[in-house]
Amino acid sequence: MSSHTPHDQAVSRHGWVRAVGVALAGLLAMAVVAALGLWAAGAADLPQGAFPRVVAATVVTAVGGTVELSGSAGELAGTQGDLTVMPLSVTLVGALVVGAGFLRPLRHRAVASAGELAGWAARIAVVWLLALPGTALAAHQTFKISLGDDTLSDLGDLFGVSPEAGFTTDVPLTLVAALVWLAGVLVLALLVSPGAPLPARLLRLHGSVRPAAHAMVVLLLACVVLGLVVALVVAATRGHAAETFALVLLGLPNLVWPAFTVGLGATWHGRVDGPFGLPMPHVLDEVLRTPDDARLNLRSLAAYDGRVWWLVAVDAVLLLVAAYLMAARSPAGTPLWRHAVHLAVALVLTVLMICPVCRVSAHYGLSVLGIGDLGGGLSGEVVLRPQVWSALGLAALWGLVTGTLGGAAAGAARRRAGKTPPARDGRAGPPAPPHGVR
Repeated sequence: MSSHTPHDQAVSRHGWVRAVGVALAGLLAMAVVAALGLWAAGAADLPQGAFPRVVAATVVTAVGGTVELSGSAGELAGTQGDLTVMPLSVTLVGALVVGAGFLRPLRHRAVASAGELAGWAARIAVVWLLALPGTALAAHQTFKISLGDDTLSDLGDLFGVSPEAGFTTDVPLTLVAALVWLAGVLVLALLVSPGAPLPARLLRLHGSVRPAAHAMVVLLLACVVLGLVVALVVAATRGHAAETFALVLLGLPNLVWPAFTVGLGATWHGRVDGPFGLPMPHVLDEVLRTPDDARLNLRSLAAYDGRVWWLVAVDAVLLLVAAYLMAARSPAGTPLWRHAVHLAVALVLTVLMICPVCRVSAHYGLSVLGIGDLGGGLSGEVVLRPQVWSALGLAALWGLVTGTLGGAAAGAARRRAGKTPPARDGRAGPPAPPHGVR
């Protein structure tokens, strides 16, 4: 008879060695994807051996860290800049790797104590926080800026101005943000995985929260897959393969998730000015490259390309499939109104996540004796921000409609299969136990 306690067996399944593997695998996967994307974008040719440091900065921003732009041009010149953007392809890969590693030792079980789950998550978090400072400290670089051949160059030579710009990382803020990111990934992994164990007190989430959470993750991944297919077709038929692969490896969700909200009817505001540009189709650059803030929605995009109305049809199909999946995984006899409410709440929370993580703000300016500020090739600005409240309202409306239709379709399929009687009094029956519970 074994003398090992259940706690000892749990630790052996997910102890410190496995925690090191999960945390480092996530960071390594993000670093590889970031390096490939930056290489495709031409960053390997950056001077002063800056490529590894740019990769580190990309990983830092992918987990919500803060990268600050810095500049110096002497007493007679000034620089200013800011950058807010997440490379969501890198973020998504890291989340999938870390989430899978977190769930792997928990598989084939129905129930786990809160203490066991918290201890396993804490081990990963400790390793995560020990590994990140090195990455954050490596994300530091300074570049010299050429003033060109015009008046600014002559003034620079006359007054001895040698402008420099670079980036650095706020390490404490980065560690806090990365810890929040990790906690979100681990909690979401438990919520969306049908086979992951839960504490006994939270088993009710298996029938109420998990189906909707799982459907939303499937929806977001389906958007990314569709965007990948479109990108590959564009690369094969229209060229620009390197730029397309850079977009795919660095920021594909930055494009497809806002496009999903636009298909719902949401509006984004933005502007592109100067040499900077968005890694997006040309039509978006045309809409946003205006003196004032531009509105980015179905109507403004359709003025340039009528095919944008297909976004509505694609969103409708995706949401109906997500609603059907949610209803099929929900307890038998759940009334239609509850399916509608569950999908509406889940979709609102999903859009609420998309809005901040897909926001873009980048600005850099250089002036010499007041000349050149926000002008010429030495400055630029990219802004993209959502109109949040209208987006959330539209998401709720879409969720109620598609949740009802998907629930009706799933209920009809169950009745045809002879598995479930229809709900009679508007109340769902008791939730089915998770897989493995007898």
